[in-house]
Amino acid sequence: QEQFPSWIQIPVQFRIRSRPCLVAYKCIHYPGPSPTQLFFFHLASRSSDLMATCIVASIMSIGRLATALCSAILGALHKLSALPHIEEEHVGVLPSMVEAELPHLPEDLLVQILSRLEIPDLLRASSVCSSWHSAYTTLHSLGQYKRHQTPCLFYTSESAGKNVGCIYSLAEQRTYKITLPDPPIRDRYLIGSSDGWLVTIDDKCEMHLLNPVTREQMALPPVITMEQVNPTYDESGAIVKYENRSQFWHDGVMFSSRSMGSIISPRWQQLFLTGRAFVFSETSTGKLLVVLIRNPFGQLSFARVGDDEWDYLPEYGRYEDCTYKDGLLYAVTTLGEIHAIDLSGPIAMVKVVMGKVMDIGDGDRNTYILHAPWGDVLQIWKTEEDDYIHPSEDDYDAILKNTASIEVYKSDLVEEKLVKINRLQDHVLFVGHNQTLCLRAEEFPSLKANHAYFTDDSQNWITEFKNNRRDIGVFNLEDNSRDELGSPQLWSNWPSPVWITPSLAKLNLILDM
Repeated sequence: QEQFPSWIQIPVQFRIRSRPCLVAYKCIHYPGPSPTQLFFFHLASRSSDLMATCIVASIMSIGRLATALCSAILGALHKLSALPHIEEEHVGVLPSMVEAELPHLPEDLLVQILSRLEIPDLLRASSVCSSWHSAYTTLHSLGQYKRHQTPCLFYTSESAGKNVGCIYSLAEQRTYKITLPDPPIRDRYLIGSSDGWLVTIDDKCEMHLLNPVTREQMALPPVITMEQVNPTYDESGAIVKYENRSQFWHDGVMFSSRSMGSIISPRWQQLFLTGRAFVFSETSTGKLLVVLIRNPFGQLSFARVGDDEWDYLPEYGRYEDCTYKDGLLYAVTTLGEIHAIDLSGPIAMVKVVMGKVMDIGDGDRNTYILHAPWGDVLQIWKTEEDDYIHPSEDDYDAILKNTASIEVYKSDLVEEKLVKINRLQDHVLFVGHNQTLCLRAEEFPSLKANHAYFTDDSQNWITEFKNNRRDIGVFNLEDNSRDELGSPQLWSNWPSPVWITPSLAKLNLILDM
C-alpha cells in the first residue's frame, strides 16, 4: 500500500469442507460505470506454500465461484458503504493478512453478495455451508433474486438419454445435464422459450410448460379445446386423427385448411399444429399467459396457466412473432404489420399500430419483433438460403439451411415505415424459437457486441427433415460473417435446440456436474 496508495487490499480467510484457505487479491480505483466482473486470485491451504493453488472438493468449480464471489463482494460493499468503483489487478499473496470467516458474514451482506451471482455460481455458493445456504433461501423466498442471466442453448443428446436435457452455458462454455420429468424430452417438439420456460408438445399432442432448471412442469389445456381442432376416436377412446378446421380471411379472400388436407394423425398434429409459443407474465393478473401462433395460417390462440381451454383471435393471421409490454401483446405479421392486442378483457381488442410494409411475404425470411432497451420497437429479418453437401439437389438429406443475412429495423410507428439500423453498438440479439431478445453486451461479458445469436426455427424445414443439420451460430451484424457456436456439434438435430434464459422458478435445483 505504501508503493501503491490507491490500491485496496482485502485478504480473506475462509473454510471449505473444514479446510482453511486464504484468498488474496488487490484492486485499483477507476471511474468506470460498474465493478469488474472478473477477478484473478490465488487459493492456498494453510499447510502449503502460500503461492500454491489449493485443490478443493468437487462440489464446486472453485476458481470460477471464488472469482464471481470476489467481484460480488466488492460490488455489494460498494452498494452498502459507498466504496468507489474498482478494477482488479493480480499481485499474489499479501504479506499481511486480516482474517475473517467468510461464511459468518452478516446474512444481509451475504444476500447482497449472492444476488449478484448467475444461477450456477449461486447454487454452488449455497452448498458451501449452512449459513450461505440460509442466505440463499432468504434471497429466494423474499423474491430478491433479480440477476439477469446469460442466455444458454437448450438441446438434447442421444448419448445422454431420452429424459436428459442439456444446457450449454455461453458464460462458462460448458454443459449441464438435467434429468427431466416424463414425457421424454427427446420425444417432444420444442415450440417456444420465454423467461426460463420451455413450451413443448409431445407425440400424443399434449402440451406442457417446463422449466428445465428447476424441473417444474405444468400441463397446458388440451389441443382438442381449440375451436378449430376436431378429434376422431377409435373404439377404445384413443384419438386416431384430428381435423384442423381453420379459416382465415385476407384481402377479401377466405383461406380454409380443408383445402390443404386438414385431417392428420396425432404425430403430424404435433409437428404442424403449432408454429411458435410464448410465455408472458400478465400485467393485470400476474398469471402466466401462453400465446400460440398456430398453423396453417399463423393465427393466435392463448390461455392462462390453469385454464381448461384455449381462446383465439379469429379475424387475424399470418403472425410470425410476439412480444409483451405494459399489458399489451405486440404481434408482427409476415408482411411487417404490427398489431397491439389487449387480452385482459372478455373480448380481445386488436389495434393496428403499423400497416404492412410489403405486399408479398418471403418464404425464406423469418420476422421477429422486440422492444429494445432504449425504447424503440425493432423488427429483425433473418433470411435463409439452401446449401447442399453434394451436388444432387434431389437428395433432401443433402440439403442444409444457412442464415444468409440478419437485418435490424426500427419501426417508425408514426410514419408507419421501417428505418434500417446498421449497427447495434454494444447490444446483442438472440433469435430463434425463443422470445426475441436484445441485451446490453456490457452486462454479459461473455457475449459479442453487435452480433446475433441464432438457432434454426424454419418450421417446415425442422419438421420435414428432422435428421438434417441445424443452422445454429453467431452472426456478425457489421460484416455479415458468421461463426459456429461449438465444434464438434454438441446437440442432436431433433428436437431442434432453442435459446433459454435460466430461471429459478422453484427451490429444488439439481445439476449434474
